[in-house]
Amino acid sequence: MKRTIPLLLSAALASSYSQANDSVELQTLIHAAQQEGPITIYAPSGKIVDTAKAFSQKYGVKAEGLKINGAAQLEKMTREYRANNVRGDVVLTGDPAAALAQLLPLGIVENWTPTDLANQIPAANRQPLLVYGDPVVWSYNTEVYSHCPVDNIWALTDPQWQRRVTLQDPLTKASYLDWFNQLEHHYDAQLAAAYQAHYGKPFDPKQGSATEVWVKAFAKNGPLPTDSDAPASEAVGAPGQKTPFIGLISTAKYRDVASGKLKMGICNTMQPFVGLSTPAFGLIASKTKSPNTARLLLHYLMTEEGIANQTVDGKVSGNPAIAPNPKEASGVHHVANQVLQYSATEASADFDARQRWSDLWRLNFTR
Repeated sequence: MKRTIPLLLSAALASSYSQANDSVELQTLIHAAQQEGPITIYAPSGKIVDTAKAFSQKYGVKAEGLKINGAAQLEKMTREYRANNVRGDVVLTGDPAAALAQLLPLGIVENWTPTDLANQIPAANRQPLLVYGDPVVWSYNTEVYSHCPVDNIWALTDPQWQRRVTLQDPLTKASYLDWFNQLEHHYDAQLAAAYQAHYGKPFDPKQGSATEVWVKAFAKNGPLPTDSDAPASEAVGAPGQKTPFIGLISTAKYRDVASGKLKMGICNTMQPFVGLSTPAFGLIASKTKSPNTARLLLHYLMTEEGIANQTVDGKVSGNPAIAPNPKEASGVHHVANQVLQYSATEASADFDARQRWSDLWRLNFTR
């Protein structure tokens, strides 16, 4: 009589086989990387320096991390590709829309997902590979206010908050221009609903999109544009103020809250969203001479060990199996479902629309 393996045992054996296969594949990748030359990683955060050192020590390879912003990344990767002289083997995008609109279509970079982690990473986070999302959140001064004094972003266009809101300058932070476009394409109905909730009357579509109307009104209300999150966070959270600003602030600045330097909290009742997240995609230079080391680095970044020094600043791993960092100071994971996520499918449209949104901001901005 032919014997059959019970279904439960069969599934367990299949899982065991899969894990063993994954382990062999990772070991093969590690061995191949150890035969290659050093790599360099371009990233918008200076923490990539320590990440590269830890990666090198763990796997016995050589990697260097360099902090390079989005515009410089784009220029360097393009020049290096054309000159057949690749220096940046891996890039964590500081300007995702530009990278997806230019670097990927031109074949300057390639996408890759660790196969042994693919079942942990949602399909939307694999095309291209999302290493982390970098949230910025509406924030208020907790020393002056017992709770956020604003619960609707349309309030930020009212006279009460004229010249009392701050954020990085959209004319120099392209990801904000991209977000204006994302808002119009994906969340315009929510902005219109927030308008009705704030003013008690329906939004009139004859004015244009709700996003366009909000951007115009917000710019006319004279927000304080800054060159980084540091001065913006100080305008919001510096102690001893009487009339502090409301601001759109990176969760990384909440480190200064944990140290007692700043007094800030997230506006967790803000409608229709409390913040937005800019993605850092991990892409490999197509002409790298060390492709296995580059892949191994991306694998490392998709693990808790590899991404911990980013998640401690509130960044959210593209691998949902990685829990929020217990040492993160802002508590943004408590409002994660109210933080808008970037849609990579719109990247080319966002890039093409930048001039429109920058013109709209420039023409309406009031000092």
